[in-house]
Amino acid sequence: MSATPLTVLVLGGYGNFGARICRALAGDSSIHLLVAGRSAARAQALAATLGPSARGVALDHTAPGLVEALRAHGVGLVVHTAGPFQAQGYSVAEAAAEAGAHYIDLADGRRFVCDFPAALHARFTAAGRTAVCGASTVPALSSAVVDHLCAGWQRIDSIDTCIAPAQRAPRGQATLAAVLSYCGEAIAVWEQGRWQNRLGWAAPTPVQFQRLRPRLAAMCDIPDLELLPAHYRVTQRVSFRAALEVGLAQRAFAAIAALRAWGVLRRPERLAGLMHHTGGVFDFLGTPLGGMVVRVAGADAEGALRHRAWHIAADNDHGPEIPCMAAILLARQLARGEAVPPILPIGAHTSTSLLPLDAFAPEFAKWGMLTDVVEEATTP
Repeated sequence: MSATPLTVLVLGGYGNFGARICRALAGDSSIHLLVAGRSAARAQALAATLGPSARGVALDHTAPGLVEALRAHGVGLVVHTAGPFQAQGYSVAEAAAEAGAHYIDLADGRRFVCDFPAALHARFTAAGRTAVCGASTVPALSSAVVDHLCAGWQRIDSIDTCIAPAQRAPRGQATLAAVLSYCGEAIAVWEQGRWQNRLGWAAPTPVQFQRLRPRLAAMCDIPDLELLPAHYRVTQRVSFRAALEVGLAQRAFAAIAALRAWGVLRRPERLAGLMHHTGGVFDFLGTPLGGMVVRVAGADAEGALRHRAWHIAADNDHGPEIPCMAAILLARQLARGEAVPPILPIGAHTSTSLLPLDAFAPEFAKWGMLTDVVEEATTP
């Protein structure tokens, strides 16, 4: 462990995900925490609840002088949670590299994450620092699950992931804006061994879960759809769906997707503010239980066909902790001077296969989350 604590600045630190990351990192003796955002009052208010190692600072990442601000605060790691990332460039990551800081983000924008290594690798390699993009549920946790389920396999034919948030779980406006940005838009999906277009959030289909009731789920545009086919050489299909707990809400998104596809609603992301403030209208129909499933199919080490599934159930509205876990784990490793496993200690990378599934186990246990691995019947 380093003798001097690493100064970790969480950008968007009092937001839905940023605040969770701040609370997790505040008690680590190897970290000096800076809660950062546009509002000094909100940043300082959260920092005041986190103990003497935390401090709130006003910082607008879109304003000039970000590099100088990072240097002035002695920042060694920037954790970027201020989405939506679909409409952002790489200015924060570039500033981190120039300031000589490591960088981690929770980006879920497909182009933002998939293009990140090529755009930033040279900068971070020259700086001798690590940058990890998309350190969230996908692709950090999803790839960890696939690595676990398919260890030693000869071939992976399909990977199907579905997240199922609890209706009552806190919803961030930035997350809603990100989701709405591709609602009704054509998404390139690896299906039947070739790229095909599917509409985002259209045509909901049923998905089964181990500890949750079945839900309708619709296609989402995320980095996994592009990263996993290449990373695992998937022969047939990679899909990612989201399953809202209340069927009416799922159908509302399908209706928005239809309006977008028909050209009636050109910018559905503009509805994010309204939906953020009115989304609680369905809460009485929901529960605090959410979860996720990753299903894989392929040939194991002996060539036998296998279908396996990994499920997680998160009760008590703890589901939003899951997207924060990879960033927390990686930040702790960097603060303690540990190389990011298994390779790639410097340079810019996506979070694909950077963390083993076992690394998440203490975080799951902390929040009382239950996981299951299920061997499913193979199709004749």
